[in-house]
This record gives sequence, structure tokens and C-alpha cells, in this order.
Amino acid sequence: MSRQPFFLYLHGFLSSPLSKKALQTIEYCKQSGWDSQISVPEMTSGPAQTISELRTIIDERYDFEIKLIGSSLGGFYATFLSEEYDLPAVLINPAVRPFRSLKTLIGEHRNYYSDNIHIVTKEHMGELLQLEKSPLENPDNFWVLLQTGDETLDYRQAVRKYGEPNCLIRAKGSHSYDNFESELPAVFKFLLSSIGQSVR
Repeated sequence: MSRQPFFLYLHGFLSSPLSKKALQTIEYCKQSGWDSQISVPEMTSGPAQTISELRTIIDERYDFEIKLIGSSLGGFYATFLSEEYDLPAVLINPAVRPFRSLKTLIGEHRNYYSDNIHIVTKEHMGELLQLEKSPLENPDNFWVLLQTGDETLDYRQAVRKYGEPNCLIRAKGSHSYDNFESELPAVFKFLLSSIGQSVR
């Protein structure tokens, strides 16, 4: 008997489970009968602690087929976990080298949704560097949604890392990924088409 899917959505820097894309993904799961098979954890810790918490979520669901969705910094985390566990992952405007792009953001930041304060440290940059997976061992595990109008990240970095055949590139748009809801059927089709993926 095949195992049921379990979807793990990883939000971006200073975002939350209340982000528009996260809520749209949750609603899609509800409409598809998977309302109890999705988790959107609030990630407020540093990179090393966040990965430890995400590993626990995955390891506790050994009887499910884990599917990853990651946005921005969450896409970076999803890349690490996908490579570590050999899992399918859909990435949305992912951060490719956050240990470089976030260097200018060391200090205190207010969460866009909760007003909680997040502190970014130099140590966090080192932790992010330790999580980099390059080159990828399993590039076909990834489908990457990119918009050329991303005002935060250069989409071409993701094309170089994941390979153009594994990317869907939309003209214009934004870092938030405009019209994400319209991509959800294809997102879940990709995640569910993977065969033989297992948590080791």
C-alpha cells in the first residue's frame, strides 16, 4: 500500500504561516482532502536550529511521503532538506546564497506579520554557509518557480544553480510571486508525480 503524501511548506525570511502563498497552499490542500497532511511551521530561530526543528518534523512522519515547498529563504532550507533526504521540492523565487545576500541585514528586524523582532547575527551567516548544497546531487528533485521581476533576488542565480530545464520562468512579477495560486495545480502535480521518494 502506497504511503500518503505530507506537504511541508517553508516560508521566507520575516514571513510566516499567515503569508498569502502559505494560506493559498493550505486552502488547496483542504480542497484536495489533505487538510491534515500539511504543515507550515513558523520559523523564527537561527538557521541551524530551524533545520533541526524541520528534521524533527520529517523524521516524525516516516510513514508519509514528504513533499517540500519552499519560498525565498524557505527555498534554501528546502534545498538542503531535499538533498539530505532525497525528497521532491518546489521552490518559489528561492534564495540561492543567503549567507551573502543577508549579510547586509545583520541586526534586528520586525516580522511582517507578527511584529516579533528577529535578530540576524554573523553566526547565522556561518550556519547558512554550512547548509549550502552545491553542486546538487539530485537536481531532478526540484521544480523552481521564478519571476524575472523579483525585486529582491536575481532569478538568474537560481537558473544557474538548478538548471533551466528544472525552472519555470515567468516574465515580470515580483519576489512574492504574483498569481501563485494559478500555479498550485502544477505544483502539486509535480510533487505527486515523484515515485519512490522516501525518508531515510
